[in-house]
Amino acid sequence: MSHNGLKRTLGLFPATNIVIANIIGAGIFTTSGLLMADLCSPALLIILWAVGGIIAICGALSYGELGANLPEAGGEYMFLSRIYHPSLGFLSGWVSFIVGFSAPIAASALGFSEYFIRAFPEMSVWISENTFMGMSDITKLFAVIIVLIFTLIHSRGIKFGSKVQNILTLLKVLLLVGLIIAGLAFGKGNYENFKAVTTLGGGISSWKTIGLSLMWIMFAYSGWNASTYIGSEIEKPKINLPGSLLIGTGIVIILYLLLNTVFVYAVPPEEMKGVISIGGLAMGKLFGPGAETLFSLLISFALFSSLSAYIIIGPRVYFSMARDGLFFKSLSQIHPKHNVPTYTIYLQSLIAIIFILTGTFDQILTYMGFSLGIFPLLTIAGSFKIRSNKTIHTRIPGFPVPQLIYMSAGITILVLSFMERPVESSIALLTVAAGIPAYLLFRKYR
Repeated sequence: MSHNGLKRTLGLFPATNIVIANIIGAGIFTTSGLLMADLCSPALLIILWAVGGIIAICGALSYGELGANLPEAGGEYMFLSRIYHPSLGFLSGWVSFIVGFSAPIAASALGFSEYFIRAFPEMSVWISENTFMGMSDITKLFAVIIVLIFTLIHSRGIKFGSKVQNILTLLKVLLLVGLIIAGLAFGKGNYENFKAVTTLGGGISSWKTIGLSLMWIMFAYSGWNASTYIGSEIEKPKINLPGSLLIGTGIVIILYLLLNTVFVYAVPPEEMKGVISIGGLAMGKLFGPGAETLFSLLISFALFSSLSAYIIIGPRVYFSMARDGLFFKSLSQIHPKHNVPTYTIYLQSLIAIIFILTGTFDQILTYMGFSLGIFPLLTIAGSFKIRSNKTIHTRIPGFPVPQLIYMSAGITILVLSFMERPVESSIALLTVAAGIPAYLLFRKYR
């Protein structure tokens, strides 16, 4: 069956794989060391990862119901356009276009480079000594090459791309399970690391730190809504779409909690603070320098999976916007042979490369975290609207508890994060505001 030129060819397994691959990425492998620098407490670190998981599963339940009733491509863009007004949908797509997918692609590619260089430091030194490039340039070069490779893969078609995605996702999950089992069963860590006393201050300052930490954690969980972006290509969407969200998110929550347990078990809190390539450091502490090299390499390749998933999902948003006359018309074209929105794939990768060349990992992370927190709140609020209008046919149990938990937590995180990082948060809000004149322009010439 074809829907808007896109065929329903993906079952529950590949859809779930896309959710898992989209969630597990640079976030879990890079943020825990940064979080420890602010939180100073292993126990609080684990608790906040659990809280983030609860928020993510509440979001998955909410989006599962929306996706089952509106199984089209586009995610928030499509939901907000159908439930409220095309202008809100456009603004969410605008943010996705600028930061929502392109920035995570850049972050995943840079994360790959960091771990790859940690595994082979001699290679980067040799390149630096024999070329005009510094270490930062080499990191960015590797990241750009990886983005270009996966752009070509996914421009070949969704079935071919999903096969590559399935393999990468399975390998990444096996790697995480291997890290967890090997680390806890055979690694030379210390459970005394969990007993470190927090030095986090009291009052509003501590709450702002917690809010910002949760925003970074929610970036690591972002992707719990992934299969709603390819709703037009999922078979039996009323069952498979919500099923993929819940199963995928649930698996990731368990893996995240166990993996952070390994990190704390392996690395004393003081040594963990501020380290981006925390996975490589942890394996080095548990098994020695050889393991640090091996697992740094494996983690660098594991990041391929999330990068690949972003390149699959993001273009479907821009495709939906162009199809509705709210973006460049050429982006609504489907490749006649490969049956994918090729131009949108190319455009997204171009923006990701611009992020790689002009920003640093922490700049991308902070800006992206706030931007991605805005429109899911409006989308989940739409659940109340469609229920009140009685336009819903498939109902997910639990309403309205998951929706209220997600919305209250999301608003609190945004407010606290704005108070802690007003500059980056303001830039994110300005990005949204810049979409208003863009919407008026596209609507005028649609």
